[in-house]
Amino acid sequence: MRIMRAAFASSFDADNPLAALTVGEQPEPAHPEDDWVTVQVRASSINHHDLWSLRGIGLGADRLPMILGCDAVGTAPDGTDVVVFPLVVDPGDPRGMSILSEHFPGTFAERVAVPRMNLLPLPAGLSATDAACLPTAWLTAWRMLTTKGRVDEADAVLVQGAGGGVATAAVALAVALGKRVYATSRDAGKRERIAQLGATALEPGARLPERVDVVIETVGEATFDHSLKSAAPMARIVVSGATAGHEPKVNLRRVFAMQLEILGTSMGTPGELTELLTFCAEHEVRPVVDSVVPFGRIEEAFARLHSGEAFGKIVIDHTA
Repeated sequence: MRIMRAAFASSFDADNPLAALTVGEQPEPAHPEDDWVTVQVRASSINHHDLWSLRGIGLGADRLPMILGCDAVGTAPDGTDVVVFPLVVDPGDPRGMSILSEHFPGTFAERVAVPRMNLLPLPAGLSATDAACLPTAWLTAWRMLTTKGRVDEADAVLVQGAGGGVATAAVALAVALGKRVYATSRDAGKRERIAQLGATALEPGARLPERVDVVIETVGEATFDHSLKSAAPMARIVVSGATAGHEPKVNLRRVFAMQLEILGTSMGTPGELTELLTFCAEHEVRPVVDSVVPFGRIEEAFARLHSGEAFGKIVIDHTA
């Protein structure tokens, strides 16, 4: 049996997820179907999904050990540079699909196996480390703004909890799309950095100069009432996360009186990822990268994300 070096969940620890992470040898990725191919990974990036997996959320003990990682840029068998679309059709999952590292081994390894249709060409001008940030967090933000939020009909956008991967991506993309962007953060340093991206940075709960047409909501209970109060008539509040509580109180009178839309979303489609890659390449939009860490120090990358101090994406360089 061929083996490779990988970072994987070997157990679960709800209180200290880093204790459940192991870096060591794992079997070469298998091909469940004939149309699957193996990609040599060049770069990947960490998401909060990886920490949730180490806590045992969304990952069953029967699937351990599980190689973590959703995002990757690598080299296809024909030698071309590709971006890996991380969702795989999965009839056994109630959603009809699963993301890499849930049922199929993920990208924190020397190689990853995916269906051939999941390979998208890496656009010229985008580096592997930049493109590795896009398939999960940035794709989620792109879908929140465009497909769900209909930001082309909007003038102003509010992003709650800027600093995290999805929220920071939403700020950068909304600014690049020419919108007035407001962003909240509890951290003064993150507010300063988010302002440098072109947004008006505010403390959580602060009164906005205007009501907005689109709200990007990844925080949940701690910010949801503020999202409702900041929404203009017929605004879209798009939700893709609940890092600070998943059961907020919702003022239904405000929802129907203002004719608000509360929309849930997760990830995106291959077509939307292609749109995002093209947009970033043509408009010279580059992901906000907190740090680039060699694969041999991937434990440090996990610790950085777990600390809550990261601003933007943490990238893993598999070639270093």
